[in-house]
Amino acid sequence: MNMAREKTNIIHEYHLNRHKPDRPQFALHDLNEYLKTNQCQAIKPHIHSFYQVIWFKKGPGKHSVDFKIYDVFDNAIFFVAPNQVHYFDGNTDYQGILLHFNELFLAQDQSPLDFFLNSNLFNNPYQQPSCCIGSGIDEILDQYVLQIKQELENEEIFGKELILGNYLKSFLIQIQRGKNLTEHAVDALSPVFDEKRMQLVKFINLIDENYKKGYSVAEYARLLHMSSRSLSDLTQQLNKTPSQMIQERIILEAQRLLLYSHLNINQVGYRLGFDDASYFVKYFKKYTGVSPSEFKKSVS
Repeated sequence: MNMAREKTNIIHEYHLNRHKPDRPQFALHDLNEYLKTNQCQAIKPHIHSFYQVIWFKKGPGKHSVDFKIYDVFDNAIFFVAPNQVHYFDGNTDYQGILLHFNELFLAQDQSPLDFFLNSNLFNNPYQQPSCCIGSGIDEILDQYVLQIKQELENEEIFGKELILGNYLKSFLIQIQRGKNLTEHAVDALSPVFDEKRMQLVKFINLIDENYKKGYSVAEYARLLHMSSRSLSDLTQQLNKTPSQMIQERIILEAQRLLLYSHLNINQVGYRLGFDDASYFVKYFKKYTGVSPSEFKKSVS
């Protein structure tokens, strides 16, 4: 397995060529071979410090991401961001590919399109972490996979990261195009890539960067250069208030830490910015219906 492993947590964290700047921060694997080689690790809950795209070409099954189990079907593609807890089922008969890459490949120039692809496909808690690509698009994706494979095997290092980044971006754009067609078929009036949706994605990204800091809705609105009322109007796209979205991100991280770290309940609260551990317990119970200790028992 081409990854180092941290042992500070109960859950394992995997890294891609960590501390090896001379090695590509990009990897391509045959899914069937990968699962047969790494099944013991893959079927246990784990996280990565890198991004992962899992293309299940063949083989029905289940895949778990952040406490939810999703169906796997032919041509399902999953997007797993750093620090998302996920694991495979025991099926080793899947056919497909795995793409592993570090953030460098999603942030080469950070154009609005790059930002949208990163934040909309990966780690967006308000949509499924997977999609199904239609016939025709799979053939296009196969061409990019072949080009990526050839470039990884190419001994010439000049411009390698730029070429791989361009192939990856093209690969993700084709997937997003397929998603756009599906969304348009469901709601023909819903724009896929407009200013309001971009602003919403920015808000989700800001929450992910700052949820431990205790920012108010007004502070998030200021970071987005808008009023609190405008931010509330924006989040109505999801039928949620800004406060709900902030709370949901805090609760998700609390659940991850409660289940998959050595931290006790008080330490989890402190990690998430709660000075008063008893208030953290009340906060958690208010939004989940159970106490942190009851949550741990119910899942374990």
